[in-house]
Amino acid sequence: MAEFWTEKSVVVSPDPQALADAVAARLLQRLVKRSAAGKTTHLVLTGGAIGTAVLRAAGERSDRADVDWSAVHFWWGDERFVPRDSEERNELGARRALLDRIDVPAENIHAMAASDDGIDLDAAAAAYAAELARFADGDQAWPRFFVCFLGMGPDAHIASLFPDRQEIQVTDRTVLPVRESPKPPAERLTLTRPVINSSRCVWLVVSGTDKAAALGLALAGASYDFAPAAGAKGRKRTVFFVDEAASEKVPAELIDQEF
Repeated sequence: MAEFWTEKSVVVSPDPQALADAVAARLLQRLVKRSAAGKTTHLVLTGGAIGTAVLRAAGERSDRADVDWSAVHFWWGDERFVPRDSEERNELGARRALLDRIDVPAENIHAMAASDDGIDLDAAAAAYAAELARFADGDQAWPRFFVCFLGMGPDAHIASLFPDRQEIQVTDRTVLPVRESPKPPAERLTLTRPVINSSRCVWLVVSGTDKAAALGLALAGASYDFAPAAGAKGRKRTVFFVDEAASEKVPAELIDQEF
């Protein structure tokens, strides 16, 4: 799987709510423009408090009605392998925050399997890989993603790719089962790094002082084995949207005042 490399930039908002509002506004602006041009858009969603806050902010904006949601497909970068109605599922948070508030066809929501769907973790990974392949674009066995959203943990993990684990090294598969995750729940599903990095834009949304050190490592070019966020790079643009609390270790020259 080929990978592409772009420069990284940082956009700083004053606080978590301003951060969520700013990212939601940028996303909807781009979706409105793509809708007007008749383009199909594939998005990769993330979970976590700030990722869900972005979706909630988008769901509360009036310009969400200007998007042709029938041309937008939603995917997930990772998911917790728990029951479908578990509060821990990224899917559930996304539905409540945005998906249940827009007129998007059910078939455009590509959720990962749940633990009560009657299949095991390996079969769930294979099923999602097959779903990705249904929308294969060109020589890659998955869609051409416009934006991939990522959160980041204090340990610099992204999706369910954690430091010093073999999943971050896998380049010949699209979806992996994750067992004995260092962060509960223990079983998860995740996209691999080449799939994430094939996205036109990778947007990492990061909030809180506990993420500042990890953000510094990611921007300083640390090994992605040690800091997986350092290996997250879109084909055209890689942007870290952060609040002031998370930005304390960001070099001034990386802050983008115009994006």
